Amino acid sequence: MRKTRLDRLPAELARARIGSTATFGLAGALCAVWTVRIPALTDTLELSPADVGTTVLVWGIAALIAMQATQRAVARLGSRWTLALSAPAAAALLAGIGVAPTYSTLLVAAALFGVAFGALDIGMNAQVAVLERRTGRHLMNGAHAGWSIGSVAGGLLGALSAYLQLTFTQTVVGMAVLGVPVALALLPTYVADRPARGDAPVARVRVPRAVYLIGAVTCASFIIEGSVADWGGLYLRDELHAREAVAALAYPCFEAAMIIGRVFGDAVRRRVGARAMLTCAGVGAAAGLVVVVAAAHWGLALLGFFLVGLAICTVVPLTFSIAGALDSTGASIAQAGAMGYGGLLIGPVVIGYLANATSLRAGLLVPVGLALVTSVLGRIVGAVEPSTEPEASRSAVV
Repeated sequence: MRKTRLDRLPAELARARIGSTATFGLAGALCAVWTVRIPALTDTLELSPADVGTTVLVWGIAALIAMQATQRAVARLGSRWTLALSAPAAAALLAGIGVAPTYSTLLVAAALFGVAFGALDIGMNAQVAVLERRTGRHLMNGAHAGWSIGSVAGGLLGALSAYLQLTFTQTVVGMAVLGVPVALALLPTYVADRPARGDAPVARVRVPRAVYLIGAVTCASFIIEGSVADWGGLYLRDELHAREAVAALAYPCFEAAMIIGRVFGDAVRRRVGARAMLTCAGVGAAAGLVVVVAAAHWGLALLGFFLVGLAICTVVPLTFSIAGALDSTGASIAQAGAMGYGGLLIGPVVIGYLANATSLRAGLLVPVGLALVTSVLGRIVGAVEPSTEPEASRSAVV
């Protein structure tokens, strides 16, 4: 019956899969372009490191709030319409960060971009969850590979703009100008899901209790990813005395491994299941982080970062996929995503304070512990592995 379903709508489903993966890529590029040009932003507005940290924090809090609100939007409108509103808005509002003339206006622009981006994040994950239910296939890892590819592409584009001596404004506005038509072009590719009826009490949507455990694993994974993104380069430079150009390789090395793992992640899941993948991911990430912390040379630390990326890359796609299979309203994905982003906000701060009190090497022991927690909780979360039978097949059985 699965083959019949796929044969009936091959073009629609294939188009939607490509479109949703490309949306992840667009989101990754939007974030990467402006973050890699933060040094230029600090020069333009004469910002201190604390100002930059506050800006990123405001963006993250706004995204977090939007994620909580978006679960109602997805339940009412569906993921397709949520993306139709949030994707072009996120691309357009990125320009506000580029043209902000003062620190105060930058904070406002970051908040607005964060709201749109938070809605986009939940919408695109909910859309892939719809595809997984329609096809009975695991697609979330492949979609998240789009994010990693977009992040690398956006980072390289930002680096190229710096090499060409383009200003922060020119770079970010240019990305916005490119991103808006791309977002609009992707709108016809999304499949329509079945949102709640117009008179349904959307406010009463409750998530299953298991989602909070799923969210805890998502949170731990986000902290691990954030620790590499925020502290990897600084660790190589300050602790292992690597040159600036070498230190800058920490995050690209990590993301390259993420791309590899996510491209093959769905196939591995079909073979071994989510439970085994989550358990091994936690152990593998812990091992990679131990290599990083114990390294006496930056070359060995880079290998450790690569191993961490290869191990942890499938955790977030797996938790979002499992959460999305628990209900069709998007509420579970929104809750898991909000908990994940909460970790992304809190984690770097905790590591930073610990590094100030001791050393950055000691601070990176925090994600080592969280990786082991991921492995333990992953055995429980993986047991909630959803059925891979398409919706049509399940309906036919009933």
